[in-house]
Amino acid sequence: MVAKILISSCLLGAPVRYNGSAKTLIHDAIDRWHGEGRLVPVCPEVSAGLPIPRPPAEIEQGYSGADVLVRTARIVENTGRDVSDEFLLGAQNALALANTHNCRFALLTDGSPSCGSSFIYNGQFNGTRHRGVGATVALLQNHGITVFANTPDGIAHLERALIKQDDALI
Repeated sequence: MVAKILISSCLLGAPVRYNGSAKTLIHDAIDRWHGEGRLVPVCPEVSAGLPIPRPPAEIEQGYSGADVLVRTARIVENTGRDVSDEFLLGAQNALALANTHNCRFALLTDGSPSCGSSFIYNGQFNGTRHRGVGATVALLQNHGITVFANTPDGIAHLERALIKQDDALI
């Protein structure tokens, strides 16, 4: 049995982002993991029923995904509409999918109010980033799933974690 990886669908080329685009990640490791049957794609927002395209959404200024989970912060669209419930449902759906496939790792799209793992946007819709995680990442981490960003360093760290995990399974 190989360790499974929950992965953002947009990284695999699915046009599911808020603006109807993908954020395709080209990397030898992704191709290898796909061939090994390790990848479990998910888009939390789409799984919760949000449309494509949809207005951009950010976590309120100064807060992070952990705050959304305990409802001390909201995720709002640039229209002002509160979409916290949809993002929380998406996070729960992602966790359920990860549990179904026994994913211990996730490779998710940084910056997203769902999937950001090293940074998210500041809630002012001005392109400014700050350290923090999205709601899905916070929930996955709360349940012992290690989340990596879609960066060269993130992929390298995930590769090392997979080797360690696979060696433990032998």
